[in-house]
Amino acid sequence: MRVHGRIRCPLSRGHTIAFLVAAACYATVLAAVLTGSQLVRLDWQVALFKPYKQWPQLRPVLDAFVITGQRGPTALAALAWACRRGGRTRSPRPPLVLGLALLLLNVSVGAVKILTGRVGPPYAQTPGSAELFHGGMAFPSGHAANAVVVWGTVAYLAGRHRRTGALIACVMALGIGLTTVYLGTHWVSDVLGGWVAGVLVLLVLPLFEPLIATVSASVSARAAMYSMGR
Repeated sequence: MRVHGRIRCPLSRGHTIAFLVAAACYATVLAAVLTGSQLVRLDWQVALFKPYKQWPQLRPVLDAFVITGQRGPTALAALAWACRRGGRTRSPRPPLVLGLALLLLNVSVGAVKILTGRVGPPYAQTPGSAELFHGGMAFPSGHAANAVVVWGTVAYLAGRHRRTGALIACVMALGIGLTTVYLGTHWVSDVLGGWVAGVLVLLVLPLFEPLIATVSASVSARAAMYSMGR
C-alpha cells in the first residue's frame, strides 16, 4: 500500500519493534540452547531440583491445570467460543482468525521442534547436555506456545473486553509454562522459547488481516446467497 508515494508498512512502528525484539529474544534462547550455555546449566539445576517432589501437595491441582495448555482441549474450547462470537456478530472472522493462528503456531513451532529434536527432562541421558537431535519434541514448549497463542487470540478477538482478556492470557501462559517446569516435563529454556514463539505468532497475525477480511467477505456473501436461494 502506498501513502503519498511511500510504501506503508502494514504494522505500526511500535508493533514492528516489538516483533524484532521478540525475534531477537527467540534467536537468543535458541542460540543459548544450541551452544550449551549457562541457560542449559540452569535447565539441569531446575530439573534435578525436581519441584514436583519439593511441593508434592501442588501436583494434583497442577496436573489438572496443565490441561488448559494442551492444544486439543484448548483449541476446541476456543473454537467453540470463536464460533459463538462469530454467530453473535454475524461474521466468520473470529473462527478464521483463530484457525489461522493455530495454523501458524503448528507450522512455526513444529518446524523448530523437528529441527532441534530435543528430548525433555524425563528422557535426558547425558547430564549437562542440551539433549539435542535425539528425535524429541521438547523445544520450544508446545504447552507454553499454545497457551500464549490460544488465550492471546481470544483476547485479540474479545473486543471491548480485550484488556481483561489480555490479562487472563498473560496469567494463563505464565502459569502453564511454569507448571510444565514444575512437573518436570520441560526444561526452563523450552518454556522461554515457547513463550516467545507464541508471542511471535500473535505479532504476525495482524499481517494476515487483509486476507482474513477477503475470505470473511467471501464466506458471508456465499452464506447470504445460500439463504436467499432457500
